[in-house]
Amino acid sequence: MIYPNFLKENDTIGITAPSAGVGRNIDDYIKSIKNIKKKGFNIVETKSVRNNSEVSTTAVERIKEFNELLVDKKVKMIISAAGGDFLYEIMPYIDYDLISKNPKWIMGSSDPTNLLYTITTNLDIATLYGHNAGSFDSKDLHKSQKNVFSYIKGEILNQIQYKKYESNRENRVDNNYSLDKKVKWESLNGEFDITGRLIGGCIDCLKYLPGTKYDKTNEFIEKYKKDGIIWYFDIFSMTSEDFYLTLLQLKESGWFNYIKGVIVGRVLFPNSYTTMTYQNALKKVFGSIPLIFNADIGHVPPKMTLINGCIANISFYNDKGIIKQYLK
Repeated sequence: MIYPNFLKENDTIGITAPSAGVGRNIDDYIKSIKNIKKKGFNIVETKSVRNNSEVSTTAVERIKEFNELLVDKKVKMIISAAGGDFLYEIMPYIDYDLISKNPKWIMGSSDPTNLLYTITTNLDIATLYGHNAGSFDSKDLHKSQKNVFSYIKGEILNQIQYKKYESNRENRVDNNYSLDKKVKWESLNGEFDITGRLIGGCIDCLKYLPGTKYDKTNEFIEKYKKDGIIWYFDIFSMTSEDFYLTLLQLKESGWFNYIKGVIVGRVLFPNSYTTMTYQNALKKVFGSIPLIFNADIGHVPPKMTLINGCIANISFYNDKGIIKQYLK
């Protein structure tokens, strides 16, 4: 596994918009950029980042702007400006050879999943999941937000489940997380301690990969079968039924060979049209292996920073979950 160089103070972070532009949330985005700069980093943006549109620009232009940051020697890391819905449009234009020749940390959350996931599974280059460039707009950054800056400087912190999560974003003051509900990771098969190679992302996006030329999952897990694979899934708005059927599809595609465990975050927009729950879906597909639901992963803050491709140790004892990550 290739781990790109970590950042030092005054290094430059490049921000591009492979999915949506940030124009509709420009004030919050500007606050976020100011907070990143306060952490000691310089910022460069590609020209379409601040566009107010569901896609920042055409697919070809989005990749062109991404590539500009890749080859810019001053840029030490690339962060997706925001999530969105249509990153998949850029998949035919991704230049994996160019990425391989210019390995840098690339970070994003939600719709950027397929960019991050395919870089890791196609090229053996680790990527960061959990936050976009607009994720740091709080007046007082939460510990989970501050941790990101530790990670990109090379301080890989152990992450312990948080005490409270945010049930309603509308209750925020100064964009600070409104943490009002008790965090409760649900272990569906009791206490456990597992170690394996970590991979995953937003499953609403991953479901479009099987059967395409971009899907090198089977080759990736075959290479790391001695480590075993730990999957994490972030669910945006997928129904429990669609979640179940998607897991079955991924299983039939061979993705879950050598699996050691699955950890799933809180669902931003939970929905069901039958009696099936997300927990039911996990149990029906995976049986008795370690399974966690409602973890601090994904769209509902606070959210942990995860390294695609790393070795992870995940344990759950006495109703407390811990994720440790190692660059091996």
